[in-house]
Amino acid sequence: MFVNVSNHPSELWLEKQKECALCYGSIVDVAFPAIHKDYDSNKYDELVELYYERIMGLCPDVVMVQGEFIFTYRLVCKLKVSGVRVVSARSERVCQEFKDENNVIHKHSIFEFIDFVDY
Repeated sequence: MFVNVSNHPSELWLEKQKECALCYGSIVDVAFPAIHKDYDSNKYDELVELYYERIMGLCPDVVMVQGEFIFTYRLVCKLKVSGVRVVSARSERVCQEFKDENNVIHKHSIFEFIDFVDY
């Protein structure tokens, strides 16, 4: 099983990313938590523990964790200590910038999946 802990549901992934994840079995999406700006270290630890228990209950083969840095770091460390393989999606960002008729600058980014990389 491939567990996706991110703000990017697998149903929106490109086929290449889905195919790579499906090599480990079914894909299960676990939405990344909303991290409040006032969280202290204890609140992070509580949230990490909650997600860790939920993920471990799924018996994953691989977990992809991507999101807010402090939560991601703590969850990745905890999963790795338990022997779980943890990855991040590697992608190339293709960015286009342009000015509209009102001189407002717009930026459009497309992320092209390359592969999964171990933490």
